[in-house]
Amino acid sequence: MKTLVVYDIPDDRIRTKVFETCKNYGLVHIQYSAFFGELNHNRRQELQQRLRRVLGDKEGNVLICPVCDKDISLVLEIAVPESDSFSRRVAGLQRGPLVF
Repeated sequence: MKTLVVYDIPDDRIRTKVFETCKNYGLVHIQYSAFFGELNHNRRQELQQRLRRVLGDKEGNVLICPVCDKDISLVLEIAVPESDSFSRRVAGLQRGPLVF
């Protein structure tokens, strides 16, 4: 199932570790503090545990959201045409037609 990870972490060092951890799980960086990609239930749980260890007792918030294909088809996006938009980044992850 697709997974959206968003985070708000004020400490640059911790935020960089969260960024690298998400990349290591094969997620695609879609915005400054957001990643998206395919993770099954076990990998999501594993990512949650790893990010919990990375965050430790530091200030911050990480949200890991499973997203079904039906919900992805309902995504609305506002982007500047020249930007590397969410839909273009996600398009590489889709096996079938992508509707935004």
